[in-house]
Amino acid sequence: MEKITVYYRRDFDTMDIWFGNPKDEVTSEEAGEGIILKKDKAGRTIGIEKLYVSKTAGVDTPLPVELVVA
Repeated sequence: MEKITVYYRRDFDTMDIWFGNPKDEVTSEEAGEGIILKKDKAGRTIGIEKLYVSKTAGVDTPLPVELVVA
């Protein structure tokens, strides 16, 4: 694993955590309430999406920043 990339999308209140290339995503699978596994063509999990980040964190509005960590 070379790097982990984290994207917070304030407009959708979602967080994507990639430990693979996002361009390799071909399918996704719900793993639990508000958790989506993003997979490549071989079925390997290359990313995780968390829905409703603010709600999960107990905040009334979407987080006030957009964050990209690479």
